Amino acid sequence: MRAAIVIALCAAASSLPACVMPPRYVVPSVPVPPAYKESAPTATELQPAQPRDQVSRQGWWDVFGDAQLDTLEAQIGNHNPTIAEAEARVREARALLRQDRAQYFPVVSGTTSVTKSAGVTDFRSATGGTFTDYGLGIGASWEPDFWARVRSTVAAGSATAQAAVGDLENARLSVSADLAADYFQLRSLDAEMALFEQTIDAYQRAATLTQNQYDAGIVSRADVEQADTQLASAQAQLIDLRLQRAQLEHAIAVLIGEPPAMLSLVPMPLTGDPPIVPVEVPSRILERRPDIAAAERRVAAANAQIGVASSAFFPSVTLAGTGGFQATHLMDFLSWSARAWSAGPALALTLFDAGARRAAKAQAVASYDETAGAYRQTVLSAFQDVEDNLAAEHLLADEADREQAAVTAAQRSLDISLNQYRAGLVSYLQVATQQTALLTNQRTAVSLTGRRFVAAVQLVRALGGGWDRDRNL
Repeated sequence: MRAAIVIALCAAASSLPACVMPPRYVVPSVPVPPAYKESAPTATELQPAQPRDQVSRQGWWDVFGDAQLDTLEAQIGNHNPTIAEAEARVREARALLRQDRAQYFPVVSGTTSVTKSAGVTDFRSATGGTFTDYGLGIGASWEPDFWARVRSTVAAGSATAQAAVGDLENARLSVSADLAADYFQLRSLDAEMALFEQTIDAYQRAATLTQNQYDAGIVSRADVEQADTQLASAQAQLIDLRLQRAQLEHAIAVLIGEPPAMLSLVPMPLTGDPPIVPVEVPSRILERRPDIAAAERRVAAANAQIGVASSAFFPSVTLAGTGGFQATHLMDFLSWSARAWSAGPALALTLFDAGARRAAKAQAVASYDETAGAYRQTVLSAFQDVEDNLAAEHLLADEADREQAAVTAAQRSLDISLNQYRAGLVSYLQVATQQTALLTNQRTAVSLTGRRFVAAVQLVRALGGGWDRDRNL
């Protein structure tokens, strides 16, 4: 009865407020600008999105209106190894959290034994001989959470599990963005290959013209060689583009979780302009970016670990009890006279550890400072990502306009040079020079289109993705 009273009093005491708690958690402060520096001047074209943090970040690629990209993106979730790895870490973190929460409850165990012994060591007899002990019992132990060690552990585990979910969403966003970027680079190469095929066609006609001029005794052999050099060089560059395209196709296959041999994309040149990505106020990025959410949850977990380390300075109290039967004869094993029980509290306090607990708490504080610094860096890097790609969005558009003007001028210059060459007024060297200038500007124009699409993808990634085109664009 006295033991039962002690247990009841200790259980009641466990419901009192804890003497030790982790420091009050506050999200680390980070300066947030009122607006993005690199936003386009024509702000009326940008419509603020209305995303929510709980909304999946999948489907953002719909803004590009590319059916082939939609099909590829849909294959990521089921097969991509990176996402599968992140999903497994979520399950692992949640399982660890369940283990932490189990510490709120007592541990109950059952035992049964049959022990044979010989000699005079048995307390039941002062004579020698062989004895058999039969035992059957059940025991329970429980450590009341007086110092909030369990609560702090659970808080840390909960925040860690939430961080793992953020990592999973960030992995999904990153992989889908990588796929889209590779896809548009591949389509840009398709456009560049189409350009080279047209150029090779033109070079072949020019080489034929030069050969005819040479056969007629109008030009020297050097003009023929110059034309052949231009043609061979263009053919070699086309082969190099095919290599780059094959490597991008292989990378896309791996991103969707397929062997490269299983994927083949029909060439389709990239044309047009990328969509306008909806831009919201900078403060929303703190809620939208999954990597920021994961970093903030790790700060919360590190804060809770300070409470765990602090609880080690206080004594641990354990309530334990056992009950069962014990006898030396099998016939008496389950009789009332063979019953046995024990119950009572136990208190343990570390008196000397050479500063180990203080070092553990100092380590927990340092870990908190480290994760807080990582959180601030993640936020600042996110703002940088947005600013970089906002600048790329409008500056690349301006560059593309100027480059298109350069292509037009280069084409006119080449036409003039070809007419002069046919009339015998200039050598083929001038024609070759104009051909090179035209091809260089055409390649730059095609490359800029691809860069603009990739910049749009990166801007979506930087903003956190996850809106619906029909609702927000």
